[in-house]
Amino acid sequence: MRKDRQKFRWSDRYYKKRMLKLKAKHDPLGGSTQARGIVIEKVGIEAKQPNSGIRKAVKISLIKSGNKLTAFAPGDGAINFIDEHDEVMVEGIGGRMGRSYGDIPGVRYKVIKVNGVSLDEMVRGRKEKPIR
Repeated sequence: MRKDRQKFRWSDRYYKKRMLKLKAKHDPLGGSTQARGIVIEKVGIEAKQPNSGIRKAVKISLIKSGNKLTAFAPGDGAINFIDEHDEVMVEGIGGRMGRSYGDIPGVRYKVIKVNGVSLDEMVRGRKEKPIR
């Protein structure tokens, strides 16, 4: 019975993904929750139907792995605090199972810090952006 149970557990996709460490292998962040990267360029991404608008995002090259990804800049006017060659911290955007969130197609990450200072604090006007 125990051998049978072990054999049939492999048909459970979550078990299989966990045992073969597939998340860490295909994930640009390497299975970690956050990662640092350097901003390559600022981009505007068009929202999916039925919404309209340009969502502000940045293209990032990760320091750890060199992988390139796109991260959303949350907050009103947040993109103005991010410049090219800044060091940013990114994390998952909170969509289902690591997929993209809301009406932003293909963007799975969001910027949380710029040069070591919280982006949220800068948007609210509590902190100034440090000059590197």
